[in-house]
Amino acid sequence: MTDSINHSPLPEPALASSLTTLGMVIRQQRKTLKMTLEALAKAAELDSGNLSRMERGVQNIGDATLRKICTALNCTPAFLYAQVGQSVQGGSPNSKGVVDSFTQYGAAKNAKLELSQPQQFVSWFRSVAPYIHAFGGRTFVIAFGGEVVDDGQFVALSHDLNLLASLEVRLVLVHGSRPQIESRLKRAKLAPKYVGGLRVTDDKALEAVKEANGAIRVEIESLLSMGLVNSPMAGSDIRVASGNFITAKPLGVREGVDLQHTGEVRKVDAVGIQKRLDDGELVLLSPLGYSPTGEAFNLTLEDAAVSTAIALDADKLIFLMDSTGVHNVRGELLREMTARKAQNLLSHAKQEGAKGISEDEGYYLPAAIRACNQGVARTHLICRHTDGAILQELFTHDGIGTMITEEPLETLRQAEIDDVGALLQLIEPLEAEGVLVRRGRERLEMEIHHFYLMEHDGRVIGCAALYPFKEDKTGEFACLAIHPSYRGNGRGDRLFHYCEEQAREQGFTNIFCLTTHTEHWFLERGFAEKTVDDLPEQRQKIYNLQRRSKVFIKAL
Repeated sequence: MTDSINHSPLPEPALASSLTTLGMVIRQQRKTLKMTLEALAKAAELDSGNLSRMERGVQNIGDATLRKICTALNCTPAFLYAQVGQSVQGGSPNSKGVVDSFTQYGAAKNAKLELSQPQQFVSWFRSVAPYIHAFGGRTFVIAFGGEVVDDGQFVALSHDLNLLASLEVRLVLVHGSRPQIESRLKRAKLAPKYVGGLRVTDDKALEAVKEANGAIRVEIESLLSMGLVNSPMAGSDIRVASGNFITAKPLGVREGVDLQHTGEVRKVDAVGIQKRLDDGELVLLSPLGYSPTGEAFNLTLEDAAVSTAIALDADKLIFLMDSTGVHNVRGELLREMTARKAQNLLSHAKQEGAKGISEDEGYYLPAAIRACNQGVARTHLICRHTDGAILQELFTHDGIGTMITEEPLETLRQAEIDDVGALLQLIEPLEAEGVLVRRGRERLEMEIHHFYLMEHDGRVIGCAALYPFKEDKTGEFACLAIHPSYRGNGRGDRLFHYCEEQAREQGFTNIFCLTTHTEHWFLERGFAEKTVDDLPEQRQKIYNLQRRSKVFIKAL
């Protein structure tokens, strides 16, 4: 999930459905092959009714299901996503400058923000501005497999990288090379060998590894150097630095097999990389490490990326993968996870024989956990097939993949005087609707120590107040508000229970509330309806007869 900044969410309209588009492409490919719906369903081992709903865009298409469909259609997911990309219409022909750059990277998967209405564009651009401010000068490590280069996807990725570089984001790229190595081994009629997912790199395989990484590095550097007119790379001046920044050591013998030239990271030259970043260069790292004795070792992409992010104390580590992120047992995308939750999910998947977890999740999820546990603030797992995936993840409120953090993003705490502005933004809409009693800034400043806040990654998304009546050993629970974008997930309950605990700690025997709109919410949480006469005498004196609020009391 992307970082949350204190701003209004992106405008809701104009987000196109990628599921419908992908379903249409599947149907189009099926018809091209002259296959009936039933024939494709049988070949892909799917229910024809479910397949029909997928083609119509009313049912989600999981990664495993998509692979089955592609096998039956004799194509690849990349091919289908490419067709999706071609089907998306462009933005306004009158857009200029920065508008052209941003509109190419829509807000939904394979879709673009419709910026035909000027005011809508203004709202959208204002929502992006805090991210631009927050990311300037930050270090991002972006890792991707050799498939991104092999499938021709790095051209679009280079545009996004150029945009990030123009916003003064310090970029370190770590590329993989597995498909390129496999291709060279096949050409040399050499069979690849693996032990526990690690390549056995003998002398001949090492030559293929060196050749493949050298070719990829040249390809990436050339694409980052282009400056096509009327493209996001126009006027590009990205300088790329590569070098022997990684010191490695051999992995040795695993499961009784000598992995030979397969190694693991021993040390990353963080000082050397930082100097290149300070000079405004983009650093490109290959999954190769070197020993003090002059040997070269083949590394895994995950090890190289995580070790680099840890050494640089990177703000973000981003993995581009085949799947859309991390999913639960029901196949639902998990937008945010703590490292502990991710570890529990991984352990459960292993106990179940890796069911419900994709190959990419099996590789990248342990890497993300390791990164977070060793100080990397955020690790993102996003789909490489989505055009503008990095921009959508970083510059939209919900993101498009999975974000893993060391600690939960949501916290509860007592309000401080500096929170008054955020509180006003949160409660003023509810005051205008008559749900809450009006409180001006001056009153909030006087009562701020009675308020408790819920924060999501530094953004105030909820509040509640607990006013004490110590002589009566009771407290008034009031001003419960949750930001509209965060309602419906039990956050109101968590705030209420937090205030309930505060009331117990202060020695209260009960709490009460006054409401005009939400009486059932309180009844469902153990409150009983009472009269004004049951209120503390001090509270009866300031009871608003015009609002005629109902009184509810709960014993603690």
